[in-house]
Amino acid sequence: MSTEQTLLQRSNSACELCSANTDLHVYEVPPTPDGSAEQAILTCQVCQDQIDAPETMDANHWRCLNDAMWKPVDAVQVMAWRLLKRLSAQGEAWAQDLVDMMYLEEEVQQWAQATESDDNDLPSDHKDSNGAALLAGDSVTLIKDLDVKGANFTAKRGTMVKNISLTDNPEQIEGRVNGTRIVLLTKFLKKSG
Repeated sequence: MSTEQTLLQRSNSACELCSANTDLHVYEVPPTPDGSAEQAILTCQVCQDQIDAPETMDANHWRCLNDAMWKPVDAVQVMAWRLLKRLSAQGEAWAQDLVDMMYLEEEVQQWAQATESDDNDLPSDHKDSNGAALLAGDSVTLIKDLDVKGANFTAKRGTMVKNISLTDNPEQIEGRVNGTRIVLLTKFLKKSG
């Protein structure tokens, strides 16, 4: 059975991202697809065009990822994670909330992050307290207790903040502490791992 036939069967002849059932194509998920169905997904032309040209992304179209991200197919989870990260970087808070809910096995997470540096062609202007570059999706640790205004709690030194988002201001990042999404100053952070 060909890769396309396998994907058609796996997906019930529908786009594995948005469930459209017309104009379907095989999309091999980078960085090193081997031509197998395990490293490919079936996409419609609308999804394919927006994957290939990120500047044309229609955030409302991608609300379908709320369902796609739960499919038990590694390649679909990888693409859902990458697209949600891209939307989050464009300021879509709902996309970051979905990324925060996702759980990927370690090797799937590595696959998802494998091309992230390609998406960020320019080096990051965001630097931690030691001058290390911070990228979206990194984890950081607080190096000092911080009073969180408006949330009535103190973010304690040593707290790890996972899956950060970058802001337009290179001195700030966003992340979740105690379940609350807050802005943190990079001078009080140390890149983890």
